[in-house]
Amino acid sequence: MDKALWVAMSGAKNNMLAQSVAANNLANLNTTGFRADFVQARSMPVYYGSGDPTRAYAQSEIPATNFQQGAMIQTGRDLDVAVEGEGFIAVQAPDGNEAFTRVGSLYIDSVGILRTGSGLPVMGNGGPLAIPAAEKVEIASDGTVTAIPLGLGAEGIVVVDRIRLVNPPADQIEKSTDGLVRMKDPEQAVQADALVKLQSGFLEGSNVNAVNEMTSMLELARQYELQVKIMQNVKEQSESSARLLQMN
Repeated sequence: MDKALWVAMSGAKNNMLAQSVAANNLANLNTTGFRADFVQARSMPVYYGSGDPTRAYAQSEIPATNFQQGAMIQTGRDLDVAVEGEGFIAVQAPDGNEAFTRVGSLYIDSVGILRTGSGLPVMGNGGPLAIPAAEKVEIASDGTVTAIPLGLGAEGIVVVDRIRLVNPPADQIEKSTDGLVRMKDPEQAVQADALVKLQSGFLEGSNVNAVNEMTSMLELARQYELQVKIMQNVKEQSESSARLLQMN
């Protein structure tokens, strides 16, 4: 009976872990540029010696992230950009290394650094992209940033830099716990990709499918209830066995 108890307990535990992933996806339904996580469960046989497995535990894991494009939301703001199709905007992560994002709600800070909405510096050709004081700033589809310096008219427009756009293979990247995408091999260099395009005046919405996530949460809740019922049955059987032994 202890085997049934431990198997049911591992199943219930991993149902809770899977529910946390679905709940996190659902909570980010309206988060700009959010990528949904996939979750799967598999059995993990336990072997003793060279014989057959005595039992099989459950294990939940996040094997991949859904990198499909989300819906495009028009904002009309010059510094809002959305990546069209595949690709990412390169940013400087809090640890100083390069990371990737599709969150394109950008702004210019007090010292002229172009940053994402969460405050991360956007990378240009030679590092964080700096913009001088300007009357107007625009971002072209290829990531080129142009500006009209203060005091000048349209004839004084200058090219400031170009946002670093990349498109590494999907099997070589992973989403970190902070929501940023990084290379699985930190030492691997990523070249800029001229085929990645931006759409100015738009933001990309989350790619979470609310119906799928709600259905998944309901299924996981039912599975959790079944695991708990098994544990209750094991308890009742154990108590019955103890009473029989007391009678003898």
